[in-house]
Amino acid sequence: MNNQGNKRDQNQAKDTASSAVDKAKDTASNLMDKARDAASNAGQTASNVASNVGQRAESATASVGGGMRSMAETVRERAPESGFVGSAAQSVAGALEGAGSYLQDKNLSGMADDLTAMIRRNPIPALLVGVGLGFLLARTMRS
Repeated sequence: MNNQGNKRDQNQAKDTASSAVDKAKDTASNLMDKARDAASNAGQTASNVASNVGQRAESATASVGGGMRSMAETVRERAPESGFVGSAAQSVAGALEGAGSYLQDKNLSGMADDLTAMIRRNPIPALLVGVGLGFLLARTMRS
């Protein structure tokens, strides 16, 4: 009977160990599912925030464009119609109106596409402008 008692105790210990392993696997699986869900929720929240910021930036760009067009109208209304000052004012108003229309029509994504296309068409001047801006920024930061 002693042998049977030992075997029963061994079987019971194996069953207990197997049950503990199964519970540990279930717990680990549940924790992984929760971590995956939390990461997914965090990613979705970050995506929503980025989208919201992008929409606000696009809206602000269009608003600035509208303001520039309005300023062009004001310059045209208040500037003299002839003479050197009138000619300069008409040029400034035209430039403001053109830039304002561009901002309203293109927004940030369109401007980025245009900038990319310009850099591809003119790589050397773009590189030189980048180097120059880097030099000026480094010089400013050193001071």
